[in-house]
Amino acid sequence: MMAHAAILSNNKHLKENRGNVAVDLQDLSRRLFQTANQLWTNTALRPDQYAQPVLALIALRQMETKFDLVGQELAKTFTGRLSPAPSDYQGRGAVFLPDNARFSYLLGLPETSNLAEALNEAMKGITEANPDLAGVLPQGYGSLPDSVLRELMRLLAPLKIEGDAYGLIFEYFMGQFASAFMQKGGEYFTPSSIVKLIVEVIEPYHGKIFDPACGSGGMFVHSAEFVRRHHKTPSRELSVHGTEKMADTQRLCRLNLAVHGLSGDIREANSYYEDPHGMVGKFDFVMANPPFNQSEVDRDRLVNEAGKVDARFPLGIPTTNNANYLWIGMFYAALNETGRAGFVMANSASDAGGSEKEMRRKLIESGAVDCIISTSPNMFFTVTLPVTLWFLDRRKAMGPRGDQVLFIDARHIFHQVSRAYRDFTPEQIEFLGNIVRLWRGEEVEVEAGSAALVASAFGGEGYRDVLGLCKAANRAELAALDWSLNPGRYVGVALGEQRDDEDFKMRLEALQEELEGLNAEAARLQAVIAQNVAEVLEA
Repeated sequence: MMAHAAILSNNKHLKENRGNVAVDLQDLSRRLFQTANQLWTNTALRPDQYAQPVLALIALRQMETKFDLVGQELAKTFTGRLSPAPSDYQGRGAVFLPDNARFSYLLGLPETSNLAEALNEAMKGITEANPDLAGVLPQGYGSLPDSVLRELMRLLAPLKIEGDAYGLIFEYFMGQFASAFMQKGGEYFTPSSIVKLIVEVIEPYHGKIFDPACGSGGMFVHSAEFVRRHHKTPSRELSVHGTEKMADTQRLCRLNLAVHGLSGDIREANSYYEDPHGMVGKFDFVMANPPFNQSEVDRDRLVNEAGKVDARFPLGIPTTNNANYLWIGMFYAALNETGRAGFVMANSASDAGGSEKEMRRKLIESGAVDCIISTSPNMFFTVTLPVTLWFLDRRKAMGPRGDQVLFIDARHIFHQVSRAYRDFTPEQIEFLGNIVRLWRGEEVEVEAGSAALVASAFGGEGYRDVLGLCKAANRAELAALDWSLNPGRYVGVALGEQRDDEDFKMRLEALQEELEGLNAEAARLQAVIAQNVAEVLEA
């Protein structure tokens, strides 16, 4: 199983970071993927075809846990002959489950029963009771062996549920399926610690959130967690809007939202050419991890019949065959006058020349570029390339920091999970968020344990530039460095540390970025060729 080694190496990380979860995730993941191997070996299904049915079973287990908890709350209100309606459950963030659609009922069916048929009926019943899930839940269990389905359900059933355990399991496996089987050229599943850092900086307390390349919806889920952490109810505070071009992934996103007690307006569309949300100036928050360095976008479709560039691209259209700055312009355009955006971007975009430099200058001169954070390599599951996190804030443009950009060099801040994989700890995420808060003049947060780090770097005296860590640069300084948004060119190095050859590193990173994009594309083409050959041989 091609993903198994990566899974085992990452299990340790999941277990360590989530030690409060009373589930042996290492053992669970090993057994679940053994079962997935049965599907891979003994059926004609491709991994991307059985990923959704398997994830739906995990989701069903989580749905029942939430359903039971909400049911206990409702029982205090609905007494005697009164019984709660589906809307009472849905209003509290739970999916309503008919009797024949509960995990425990399905698990208890006799061995002689047709479990696949029962699961199809269960999914149908859930959809009828919860119209928001129309088209989301799979109906193809007939193609999976009953023995495999029973084994999957038995593996999930006895686990002790505490907190959001199944939510974590669901997220973990969704990430594994996505990273192992759904990776396409330049598109990578976003690790949760990267998403959490984006959320920490843009602070989506209340408003409309948009992700025009939403994938499986991780940005939305972690925004909701941020709201819960600040003692508010996500469904009342956040309005979720997303666009995803792949039909299967769009359904996965809606399932992910349901598992986490959320709903949203998730459309299937290609964000380059379609605008189902009428996005310009509409959103309080934009979050995204768009495909990197995508080429061959049809520029003729980005202008109207009069030759005018669509309003979704206010920075213009780059002359290079690279869509990075189309995405950046799109994120900027989607924000309202006080909106904030946070997104993952290829490192090469920070110093790109030609028309992209002019687009970057235009964006910087708007005053909306808020903060740029560089990360270390190996933060993603399947690729080594480092990335840069860009943050925009249109309200900032109107204030005293309007001509400044905060640069944070976080390349030396990480938790080494395994030889090949790193992430941020909650303490590190909070610390990086606190640098931004100090610069904004906001109160720092210390619940995750970052107080010592903050005191060590800033000494309790508010924000100041720290060599090797952070630098607030004004527009003249940016102009002097060719409008670069590369933190390494502004932050410098701490005393006692050796200065790297920044130009060499930039060139090497760009080459590595290109190589990994080509490797991903080669892997995709190899899979397509293999599939085509198999179909020819079977014909």
